Amino acid sequence: MLELYTDRLKIRSLQRADWQVFLSIHQDLELNQFVRRPESIQAISDKFEARLLPWLFDSGDWLTLTIEEIDTGNIIGFTGLYACNVDLGHAEVGYMLSQAGQGQGYATESLAAVVDWASLSHQVHKFIGLCATENRASVRVLEKCGFQLEGVLRHNYRIDDRWIDDCCFGLLTHERAL
Repeated sequence: MLELYTDRLKIRSLQRADWQVFLSIHQDLELNQFVRRPESIQAISDKFEARLLPWLFDSGDWLTLTIEEIDTGNIIGFTGLYACNVDLGHAEVGYMLSQAGQGQGYATESLAAVVDWASLSHQVHKFIGLCATENRASVRVLEKCGFQLEGVLRHNYRIDDRWIDDCCFGLLTHERAL
């Protein structure tokens, strides 16, 4: 089981006991307004089950890690990555925190830990972060972790009748703050 630690957080492999928080975050309409349309419980369950499986860097699957507050043991969200181009050493990162976990720097702290771990453990050359242009909080997380805006993907996906533009951020491993 993977475990990473920061001053305030324990970032660990997803476990079956995390299901209720995983479900709650995936059903929260406000949290998902820039991410996806509401999904059925079955679709969320299928995603959860797939992410419980053993993970390999070159599997093409997401590594989902649970973010816990060390002081309270509360699960405040999830973070992770997947190797979107193994040959080039590119990995996309992602994170989603509960309402209670937001506004405290936890997303930035957990993302920095994942970037450091993946840089050292999997020789990632470049990290990629995508987020809706309207999602100012997510844009700020990426910027605080040293990611640079590389462009905007206009009308990159659709949620109901609304087209979403994505900011595409990149961080080269040698640029990360140590």
